[in-house]
Amino acid sequence: MINEKSEQTYSVITRPEMTQFLPNEYSKVLEIGCNTGNFVQYLSKPYECWGIEPFEEAANVAKTKMDKVLIGFYDKVANEIPNNYFDLVIANDVIEHMENPWDFLQFIKGKMTTNASIVLSIPNVRYYDNLKNLLFYKDWKYVDAGILDITHLRFFTEKSITRLLNENGFEIEYMVGINSIKIRKRHLPIYWLAKFIFGTDIEFLQFGVRAKIK
Repeated sequence: MINEKSEQTYSVITRPEMTQFLPNEYSKVLEIGCNTGNFVQYLSKPYECWGIEPFEEAANVAKTKMDKVLIGFYDKVANEIPNNYFDLVIANDVIEHMENPWDFLQFIKGKMTTNASIVLSIPNVRYYDNLKNLLFYKDWKYVDAGILDITHLRFFTEKSITRLLNENGFEIEYMVGINSIKIRKRHLPIYWLAKFIFGTDIEFLQFGVRAKIK
């Protein structure tokens, strides 16, 4: 579950790198965990945009930017979300905070139209810094933000993200790593060796995904 300290940490992030995952056409948008509504600036008008946000202070700011904002976690406001209505669902940095992301994906399908898209950003637990701290320093230290955000309940790799979506009735249209690591020159030899051994996915802090219902 997201806490208020983490919410404040993420509130100023706008996520322009996620625009590449937006479909060409959409008219009714639902953003899960919309925070203060910063991401709507990247949407193409005209559209109707709903948000779900558990923290009231952030939600009240989002209300000035979105058509409708429901205050609470998605399962608590489920009855207020229309069925078969949205042709785009956005969930940036959300499902890793959920106890049961499988249930969420099954739930959200009922709110989406037949040809709707879901766009997600999901942290990559195989990110280089995290892998280095685990393998070389034998450490798994939780922090206020990042891969090991103290509020993260689930951890994902590129392979497990694909499995999560496929097993819950979604087909991935586009998925790439985002927010690649910045390495100092003196650390490059070790980094390139790590990429050779562990794979190129360790370069990315997150994966961005666009998927449709199968």
